[in-house]
Parts: sequence; C-alpha cells; structure tokens
Amino acid sequence: MSARRFLVLHGWENHRAVEHWQWWLVDRLRAEGEQVLYPQLPSPDEPRLADWLEVLAAEWTQMGDGERVVVTHSLSCLLWMHASLAGGPDPPADRVALVAPPSPQVIAGIPAVAEFHVAPDDRVREAVTASSRDRVRLVASDTDGYSPDGPASELYGRPLDLDADTVLGAGHVTIEDGYGPWPAVHAWCRDPRARFAVG
Repeated sequence: MSARRFLVLHGWENHRAVEHWQWWLVDRLRAEGEQVLYPQLPSPDEPRLADWLEVLAAEWTQMGDGERVVVTHSLSCLLWMHASLAGGPDPPADRVALVAPPSPQVIAGIPAVAEFHVAPDDRVREAVTASSRDRVRLVASDTDGYSPDGPASELYGRPLDLDADTVLGAGHVTIEDGYGPWPAVHAWCRDPRARFAVG
C-alpha cells in the first residue's frame, strides 16, 4: 500500500495566505514527511461550483492507494457535499474533517456562492456518509458569523449524522479569529481519535 496522503481544501476568498491555519498545517505535515495536496481552487473570489468540482476530481486522482485524509474549510465543506452527491470522490476518503461550514441560509443569500447551497437532508446524509470510510468529523464554532441561524453542529451535524466537535469562541476559524497555528487540527491529522473540543 502506498503512503498516506492529505488533501486540504480552502474556502471562499482564500488565496492560501501563509498566515492561515491550513497553510501552517500543510507546512507542518510536509516537514514530517507526509504527502499533502493543497490546490489553489480557481477564482476563489467568484467561485464556480463546476470548476471547483473539476479540480477536486483531478486532485483525487493523485491521492493514491494509501490512506486518504481530507481537511476542508468553509465553502469547501459544501464542495465536498456536492462532490459526494455526484457519486464521488471514488474511492471514498478514509477520514474527512469539515471545518466551519457556512449555514444554508447565509450561502443562499450571497449571489457569488449561492450555487454551493446544500440542504442538509437525507439524500445529502447518505452521500456524505458514503464519502468516507470513517464517520465524517464536523468542527464548528459557537460564534461563527457565517452561521448566525445556529451553530453548524446543529444545522449540519445532527441532520447529516456527523461526528461534531464545537470549539468555543472560534468564530469562522480564520486568520482574524486567531487561526494561525492550530495544534488541534494537526493532532487529528496524526490521530483520528483526537478531539478538537468536547461537543
């Protein structure tokens, strides 16, 4: 079996800034000898779902036959859900972390990203469950401005039967919120039993 590989997917308006926790995570994992894919998704300020799905499919072909670990943030959480609804990724991931998915209400109200809207219903639950061999981990904050109608753990976690962690006071888990170096996400990448918080 080939080596473990990680796929890290950024969100809306993220140009992979070096101060962001995802950049920090990629650097740290690579320094430890891990293989990590961290693509710049096209037109991050005005994304098109079809383009992002195409890049995800292309990157997935590079993931190899070993353990496949996925870490998404914000809009790319919804990208993963759409890819799952489309019957992929194939083969499924071994582990997935969905960090700070924006609420359906917010996404539907922003024209630039409205096509990424996902209703957390039974069809999505079945697709997302099939997208990973392990139960998908949802990491949410209780103070996320992109989820004003309720924490993501309630909006997505319960309907989709995700393994949810709530990180108190983490906002949208961005640079402005202090993320930055984030040891908890690194710990989960190394050990699926690690928790981001009690939730």
